[in-house]
Amino acid sequence: SKNPVRMRATGRPIIRGVDRCGVGGTITTDRYIVGAERDMTNYTKFYQLLHDQIRQEFNASHQCIATATWFDNADMPKLAKFFYARALEENKHAMMIIQYFVDRNIDVELTGVDATRSTFASATESIDLSLETEKRTTDQIVRLANAARSEGDYLGEEFMGRLLADQIEKVAYMTTLARIAKRAGNNLFELEGFVAREMC
Repeated sequence: SKNPVRMRATGRPIIRGVDRCGVGGTITTDRYIVGAERDMTNYTKFYQLLHDQIRQEFNASHQCIATATWFDNADMPKLAKFFYARALEENKHAMMIIQYFVDRNIDVELTGVDATRSTFASATESIDLSLETEKRTTDQIVRLANAARSEGDYLGEEFMGRLLADQIEKVAYMTTLARIAKRAGNNLFELEGFVAREMC
């Protein structure tokens, strides 16, 4: 395989330190039962898109960490805490998709993540980027749900429905935060105060 990590399983993996859809911990392979080799090119369109979505979710998590770090360095601990928490949520989504593949006895190949944007001209700019990312992720999941439906994959469509419900909430949160950031302007104490009261 060209990729560094490959998992095949008919049993469930052990994920230490977290629940099966959590974040962190170590995935061990001592319960894996190796199955037959599968060619990624034989995936349905839905599975190809879903497999690609794993990388997109890890990319989003990586960007949230970069954004949180920027806020940390700007002495805005509440916004930093908010984005560190968002990073964990994005990571959790990636792990949920991986677990879905494992449960369906389908190969998973993990690749690296893209570079992030680590500097911003303002808090508003960083929040706007996060909102754009959440909207793009929502569009990707809608496309996945449509692919599953067109292929008659009802389990896949139901799984996408769960992720989409999370995305609707996340877009709503980020939309509100973007509006408050624009209203606050250069008054970062007001923005921090709102996050502390309403989001942390």
